[in-house]
Amino acid sequence: MSKVIVFLANGHEECEALIPADLLRRAGVEVVLASITGKKEVTGSHGIHVTADALAEEVDYDSADLLFLPGGLPGTTHLGESALVREKLTEFAEKGKKVSAICAAPSVLASVGLLEGKNATSHPGFEDKLAGAKVTGHQVDVDGNVTTGRGLGAAIEFGLSLVAQLVDKETADKIAAAIAYKG
Repeated sequence: MSKVIVFLANGHEECEALIPADLLRRAGVEVVLASITGKKEVTGSHGIHVTADALAEEVDYDSADLLFLPGGLPGTTHLGESALVREKLTEFAEKGKKVSAICAAPSVLASVGLLEGKNATSHPGFEDKLAGAKVTGHQVDVDGNVTTGRGLGAAIEFGLSLVAQLVDKETADKIAAAIAYKG
């Protein structure tokens, strides 16, 4: 079974974090919501409280296949300021493991050099922060081990893309049909 670590910071965009997490869990992927705040309760950018599965510093990263950064503000800023997040992103990329981010969070991938020469997308207000990327404006871009999504409106497509990558396209298509998604 594949395993995904979703980094949560105060101010994350709730739907961008939880929709892909939900879709991945429907596909049988182990999803760990990992708080970078030092406590399990994390407050999203719209005041919704989420209880993380673990503190980020306690997670077993060796068994994980993919790291995921949801957007939202100031959540993206907090993710970018986290030494642990930056270290794990770099480590995963060096090992050829998958990294992903949606909305404003692809800017964090760019800040550690992971978008250099890659097709990537982000929220329109953050495209100028994708240093080194070939900015496409697509809803979702998959380029090698990097997946980026445009924003909340792309959360289902983004999540299904991760399912297709970690499980298979047939499973992603079955989930899309089960939730009446017509992407």
